[in-house]
This record gives sequence, structure tokens and C-alpha cells, in this order.
Amino acid sequence: MHPLADANLTARALIILGLVLFGFYVAADRGALTLALTSDKSYISYLILAIYALASGHWLVLAHALNRERREFAALERHWGDAGAGEATEAVADGSLIGRFAANRKNAGIGDSAALLTAFADDLANRHALGHFVSDALLKLGLLGTVVGFILMLMPIGEIKEFDPSLMQRLLMEMSGGMAVALYTTLAGLVTSTLLKLQYHVLDASAAELATRLSVVAADHAP
Repeated sequence: MHPLADANLTARALIILGLVLFGFYVAADRGALTLALTSDKSYISYLILAIYALASGHWLVLAHALNRERREFAALERHWGDAGAGEATEAVADGSLIGRFAANRKNAGIGDSAALLTAFADDLANRHALGHFVSDALLKLGLLGTVVGFILMLMPIGEIKEFDPSLMQRLLMEMSGGMAVALYTTLAGLVTSTLLKLQYHVLDASAAELATRLSVVAADHAP
């Protein structure tokens, strides 16, 4: 059996997500996560974590869908070898991308095969476009938190009208709060953006492998 049929992408995605959750658990257990959230007066870190959680759920759904496409391809490959290219359409589900490719290829000419393969690869890649956008948005939110933090840090400077040790101590405390917002939101944006990019890289690599293998098998079993 081809490796595509054996590799369970859903299981790999669950393992990756489990490792990420374990990392967050360790950070929370050491108090780092609580410190970062309570020190962020802008609440941008909360927004970043909420968006990352939703995006990870969406990523897991896409991983399961791509895993189903891989299994459909394995079934199509077996039936192409056993029954021939013209009779293999019934081996796959009509709602899958592989099923649509097989049905369109059955009715298309030889010259249209490359166009169908390109459309199939584009459909796979377009499923992941939202994830890449969210990953960039998380990084931008972290940078927004940096700007907000610096604004909060510099605002107390305008209150300095005379040298007063007690006033200076209070202003320094307010400035440190603004610096904490800048640092923790930047850290939250960098960490979540990097993790989400890594997660979608796994899907991109799997989709590219599937598209490449389909092009090879389709060429070997031309109608």
C-alpha cells in the first residue's frame, strides 16, 4: 500500500496540537501565562490567544479533510490499477476533491489533464489561505500591542512638571506597566503566529505531496 494510505494526518495533527497544549500548560503551571495576561492592560493578549484557539480548531478540521482526501486518493489509485482509469470514478466520494477530479478527468480529453491537476492543486492550497492570513494577523496584533504599550509608557511623561521623588516613583510604575503591555503582546503575537505557521506548513507539505503523487499516477493511467 502507498505511504499516503498509511500516514494518518489527523493523528499527526492531534499529536502536534497536544504538544502545543502541553507547552501552554507548562507555561500556565509556572505562572508565566498568568503573569503575561494579567500584565496586559490592553487585553490584546486575550484576543490573540482566542484567535489562535479558533484558528487551531479550523486547522484541525482542515487536517481531517485533507486526511480524507489522501484516503480517497489511495482508493482511486488501487482502482485505477485494478479496473482502469475509466471505471475508477465510483471508487471515490463525489463530494471530495479527488472525486471531482476523477469525474472531470473521465469526461475530459488528454489535453485537459494538466489543467485539471492545476485546478486540484489550487483547490487544496486555497483551503489553507485563511490560516496563513490569520497567522500574519496574529503577528500584526502583537505589533499593535507594542505600539499601544509604548503609548501607555510615554503618556505619564507629560505629567512631569517638577521633580518630586514620590511622583517620579508613581510615574515609573505606570511606565513599567506600559512596557509590560508592549513586551507581552509582542511575545504573544510572535509565539502564536509561529505556531500557526508551523501547523499550516504541515498541511501545505501534505497537500503538495498529494498533488505531486496524483499527477504521477494520473500520467501513468492516462484515459
